[in-house]
Amino acid sequence: MPRLRQVSRVDADPFAQGIYSLLFGDRDPVAEPGTATGTPGNWWTVFANSPDAFRHTTEGFQFYRSKKRKIDPALRELGQLRAGFAVGSQFVFSQHCKQARDVGLDEAKIAAIPDWQVADCYSPVERAVLALADALALDRGRVGDAVFAVLKAHLDDETILELTYVTATYVMHATMARALRLEYDDVDDRVVEVPAPSDATIDVMAMVDKT
Repeated sequence: MPRLRQVSRVDADPFAQGIYSLLFGDRDPVAEPGTATGTPGNWWTVFANSPDAFRHTTEGFQFYRSKKRKIDPALRELGQLRAGFAVGSQFVFSQHCKQARDVGLDEAKIAAIPDWQVADCYSPVERAVLALADALALDRGRVGDAVFAVLKAHLDDETILELTYVTATYVMHATMARALRLEYDDVDDRVVEVPAPSDATIDVMAMVDKT
């Protein structure tokens, strides 16, 4: 379950209620969860705890999908996909696999996201977009000059700003989904101690000393 309270329809503010209607019809998404894409839908019900945050994030979706944007949707989705994968959010990655197909991204390019560094299906600008996503998600924004040189050879400054903003936003969404255990990120941490046999020595490196 999510780590924060889910807000039912009756307790949601009018803006959230409107979004609930678009996504869930007449259902209360807490009592009857489930979206058209198969997700539980608790990203929305948890974000509704803060009406301002709910509106801000929803307007952010409208921003990146607006026809005013200069960034090619396929490049945008490459950045979002890699951000989700790099952060380790199954929710963001899974949802944007679907969105990537919707904007026409080739299936081979979607499949190669985990190992893009050694894939030969990407163009130079696509590789630069993926490198930017890694820098934002894994290196806290430490982007090399060589990456920007390729980006600027293919994209203007407004487009690069849009790309950076949207990708960084999805680093945040992926991080929050994991932290709050939302949607497909409601999973236990697999990095735990594995019990040793009952007769094992306390000194786990003792076997090395015998060599």
